[in-house]
Amino acid sequence: MELTTLWFTLIAVLFTGYFILEGFDFGVGILLPVLGRDNRQRRAMINTIGPVWDGNEVWVITAGGAMFAAFPHWYASLFSGFYLLFFAILVGLIIRGTAFEYRGKGDTDRWRRNWDRCLFAGSVAPAFVWGVVVANLVRGVPLDANFDYTGSIWGLLNGYALLGGLTTLLLFATHGAYFLHLRTTGDLADRARRLGWKLGVATAVPALAFLLWTQIAYGNGASLVLIVLAVLALAAGLALDYKDRSGWAFAATALTIASASAAVFCALWPDVLPSTSDAANSLTHENAAATQKTLGIMTWAAVVFLPVILLYQGWTYWVFRKRVMVERIPVA
Repeated sequence: MELTTLWFTLIAVLFTGYFILEGFDFGVGILLPVLGRDNRQRRAMINTIGPVWDGNEVWVITAGGAMFAAFPHWYASLFSGFYLLFFAILVGLIIRGTAFEYRGKGDTDRWRRNWDRCLFAGSVAPAFVWGVVVANLVRGVPLDANFDYTGSIWGLLNGYALLGGLTTLLLFATHGAYFLHLRTTGDLADRARRLGWKLGVATAVPALAFLLWTQIAYGNGASLVLIVLAVLALAAGLALDYKDRSGWAFAATALTIASASAAVFCALWPDVLPSTSDAANSLTHENAAATQKTLGIMTWAAVVFLPVILLYQGWTYWVFRKRVMVERIPVA
């Protein structure tokens, strides 16, 4: 396998892992005002992701760093052209992180409600905008001969991209509901299961439309197989959640996200950022790549450090694997 192919694959894996792990984080934040009937329930919901949310963000930081080093032209064109979209994601993540840290610093209901609103907004915005980014990535954008983006922010808010944003927003909310069903007990878990089933049904329509649009307009044989797998996994998640199989339902939505993400990257290949103005201006895995020496050094670094990171994060999930019980949350 060529090093450019290897690093495109690794970057795709890193983004896929991020969407799976941060997806349920976003989902919990989105559902906070819906499922949390009082402060104890909202505190329990936050506690399910409290030990892991910041570790989950390491995946996207690593993906961005790998893109910068392995495909500098891709990184430059993407982050300059999509600047406002990434800025919106960053603001959302900052607000969300601040809410996690400051929510418990005050004793009044008003203080906590305000930070809960920040946590909700800081989850909704990235969940939606990431779908817009990914959709535009596979659709392509206008690039000139220097690989500079020549469009505007309004060009990124096209119908296909907005449908992608709606899909990720609803899919992450469903993923979060299944996660809460898995990690909580009692009434909160029961309501998460019922809401998860409803959200799964609501997600099916835009998700199917987005995946079909992707396959018809940009897909290939590999993406078709992955899209079929994503649809089957989403349907399986609905059935498993209905039968109160929380762990398997959560695994099914994780597989849905993984398959859909992989399908997008397969549809994108061999480009990394297609040009809609002139195909000759498209960035590919070859003309966007760093030197072979750089890629070689990065490969050895990944071989050494990536297993350590995976083992550490796996250990974190194992330590905090027990369910969170509302009755053990102190009354404020």
